[in-house]
Amino acid sequence: MSTTGRSPGPRSTATSGSWLRFRPPRYGFGGGPIGRLPEPVGDALAQATIDSAYGAGIRYFDTAPRHGLGASERRLGEALSRHPRRDYLVSTRAGELIVDGKLEYDFSADGLLRSLAASLDRMGLEAVDLVLVDQAEQCWEKVCPVLRELRDQGAIKAFGVTTRKPDELAPLVRETDLDVVLLSGRYTLLDQSAGPLLHLCRERGVAVIAGGVFGSGLLSGQASAAADPDLVILSQRIAAVCEQYGVSLPQAALAFPVRHPAITSILVGAASPAEIRSDAKLVRQAVPPDLWRELSDQGLINAV
Repeated sequence: MSTTGRSPGPRSTATSGSWLRFRPPRYGFGGGPIGRLPEPVGDALAQATIDSAYGAGIRYFDTAPRHGLGASERRLGEALSRHPRRDYLVSTRAGELIVDGKLEYDFSADGLLRSLAASLDRMGLEAVDLVLVDQAEQCWEKVCPVLRELRDQGAIKAFGVTTRKPDELAPLVRETDLDVVLLSGRYTLLDQSAGPLLHLCRERGVAVIAGGVFGSGLLSGQASAAADPDLVILSQRIAAVCEQYGVSLPQAALAFPVRHPAITSILVGAASPAEIRSDAKLVRQAVPPDLWRELSDQGLINAV
C-alpha cells in the first residue's frame, strides 16, 4: 500500500465533465434528517420518506454513522433492501465509530476500515459506492492511501472528502487523486465562497456534490431566530427578484448550484414524504435564464 496521500501520477485535465471517473446522479437524498427522527414513529416515517424519494426517481442516497448514531444508516438500509442493489448508489463516511453510544473519530487505517465495516453491517450491504471522510484536511496523508487501495481493488467506486472550508481543501484537490468533494453550504444563493475551489475541481476532474443548498433554512422558509441578519436581508432581496419571474425561493435554491459546471449533484435532506415530494417537484420546474442574469446584474449572486 502506498504511504503518501499524493497522487501516484499526473492527472489529466479537461473542460468537460463527461470524463469524470465518478459521476453521481444529479439529485441525491441526504440522510441526516431521517437519522434524527425520534421513536416510536421514527422508523416508519423514515421508511415512508425514503420510499417517496425512490418513487420520485432519486437513486443516490447519502448517509453517515453520526446521523442519529447509526439510525440513518440502519433506516436507509432497511428501505433500500426492497430494491435491486444495482439500481441505486450509496455513500457514507469512514472514520466515524460508534463506541458505547458515543461518536468517536478514528482516521487510522484500522479505524477507517472498522467504521466502514460497521456501516455496511448497519445497512445490510456488501459495499457502498462512495466513501467520504469529514475533517480530512489535517489527516489526509494517512487517509488517502487506505481509500485509494479500496477503490483500486474495486471494493468501492470512488472516495472523497466533505468540507465547509473550501479554502483549506484546495491543496488536497490539487495534489491527490480523490474523486469527489461534498461541499456543505458553500455554493448557494447566499454563499458562493467555494467558487475558486469549484474551478480547481473542474480542472482536476473532481466531481462536486453540493449539500446545504437551502442555506440553513433561509432559502426554504425555515430559518431560525438566530440567523445572520445580513443573510436574512439578502434572502429577502433574492426572493423579491424571484417573485418577479414567477419562481419560488426554494425552487431557485435547488436550481442554482447545478448551474456551475463543476457541480454534478445536489443533496436534499427530508424528514417526511411530503417534504421530499415537494422538493422533487421543484427540481423538475424550469427556471428562466433571465432570473440568473437579473440576480447577477443586481450583484446578488456571482456570475458563473
